[in-house]
Amino acid sequence: MEPIYLIIGLVIVVVIVGYVVSVRRRPGTIAREIAEARTAGEDLADRLAKTRQSLGGALRGVFARNQLDQDFWDGLEEALIGADVGVKASTGIVERVHNANPASAVEARDLLRLEVRHALAAEHRELIIDGQPAVIMVVGVNGTGKTTSIAKIAAQLKQQGTEPLLGAADTFRAAADTQLRTWADRVGVDIVAGQEGSDPAAVAFDAFQAARARGKDVVIIDTAGRLQSKKNLMGELGKIKRVVEREAGPIKEVLLVLDATAGQNGMSQAEHFLETAGVTGIVLTKLDGTARGGIVVAIEAELGLPVKFIGVGEGIDDLIPFEPEAFVDALLADA
Repeated sequence: MEPIYLIIGLVIVVVIVGYVVSVRRRPGTIAREIAEARTAGEDLADRLAKTRQSLGGALRGVFARNQLDQDFWDGLEEALIGADVGVKASTGIVERVHNANPASAVEARDLLRLEVRHALAAEHRELIIDGQPAVIMVVGVNGTGKTTSIAKIAAQLKQQGTEPLLGAADTFRAAADTQLRTWADRVGVDIVAGQEGSDPAAVAFDAFQAARARGKDVVIIDTAGRLQSKKNLMGELGKIKRVVEREAGPIKEVLLVLDATAGQNGMSQAEHFLETAGVTGIVLTKLDGTARGGIVVAIEAELGLPVKFIGVGEGIDDLIPFEPEAFVDALLADA
């Protein structure tokens, strides 16, 4: 046999074998990818079960109406307000659905999904890691899960190849320092802390200096929980920020940790912290334990602040990046 024919024959055999292998693998690969995507979507819907069931139950009653009359529109607005979407945001969403002149309840439901998704149109949901090192300042009231959220964010950054350092600037509670140290050891990151009762601004500054000296990529500064109504404590946040900025330049990421179970009270917190600390993004914790998950929509629609992370459990991996489309699908799964 001529060498040329032998080569051609071998090429044909290789092509045929490759095709057969790809055909055999492809369905399994596609099925696995579909299953994984479906599992992820179903998992989030399960985590948001309380809000999903509460809102879904109310919406099912509304969409079961035969006529798109005033009772229908009032019921739709009441269902959204009941899920803590907020009066202003709920009214706006329902008005836009109404003005689109849906021909049926089914069409109204599809329009509702689109309008809720449009209300979550904030940009720049990714953490802003900018600086040498970058600075992330974390603020919030007591009991929101602020310290735990910091540890979970640090764990994610480390998994992505970014080296964080934690600054324990909550010097009012010894327990806060202990808790953050415990998390730092668990995650495997450095921590800088001060003495109990020491100046939080000085601790934050020392943390930044240490992060820069050790070649860390980002320093995450924990601050003491404080009520938004306490002007002197809120003013202290401004001081911490100014002191660090003298050396670091403008702090481009200030995360406010809100407890989703607080509902509309979280709006008041966000407004005050936005004014005092220049909040750039929201971490919404305990979303799996409340029927008030609509607060996400209210925060973004009314304040224009992006929700960057949501807490859906106690585990280290249960603080997840917020994805609007998946959230809306999960929120309206029972509608």
